[in-house]
Amino acid sequence: MTLTETPVCNFNEDAIDFNLPGVDGKNWTLADCAGEKGTLLMFICNHCPYVKAVRSRLVEDVLKLIDIGINSVALMSNDPADYPEDSFENMQRIANEFAYPFPYLIDETQEIARAYGAVSTPDFFGYNNEHKLQYRGRLDAGGMNPVTGDMKRDLLEAMTEVANTGQGPKQQIPGMGCSIKWKKDVS
Repeated sequence: MTLTETPVCNFNEDAIDFNLPGVDGKNWTLADCAGEKGTLLMFICNHCPYVKAVRSRLVEDVLKLIDIGINSVALMSNDPADYPEDSFENMQRIANEFAYPFPYLIDETQEIARAYGAVSTPDFFGYNNEHKLQYRGRLDAGGMNPVTGDMKRDLLEAMTEVANTGQGPKQQIPGMGCSIKWKKDVS
């Protein structure tokens, strides 16, 4: 496990379209996933201890975001050949087990992760309703630790601000997680 910190938010960078298969058997595009007031795009996986530690909190926050017009989508871009826990079948199992309220898509070629500049799992990209980047930070102050009542919920607060104003907070704390497991170059 390589700990990787996400870069700072490149405000107003355009979201990149995609067409990827989901665990539900449907192909999804950015337009299919977009919310009325914004979209949260997340790079996650099944095996990373950082993702495992926050799955329940992530689902809780995403459900709150749905209520304010922010839709979410998760992409898994790791190489399942080297990380079998990240296989499509295991993605389906995890999505079902945790009742993911968002499409969970596989980025088999890793082209979308590279296009977005994703570096870790989790890696959060929060967009306003014009598909302009407004948030690239951590989920919350808990990290891999259990939730406390007064814990700062960075992502939820930032995306609520995006829903209300179209803009994210100027001060953002980078997220951290396992590095994306890139396919080995075979050329």
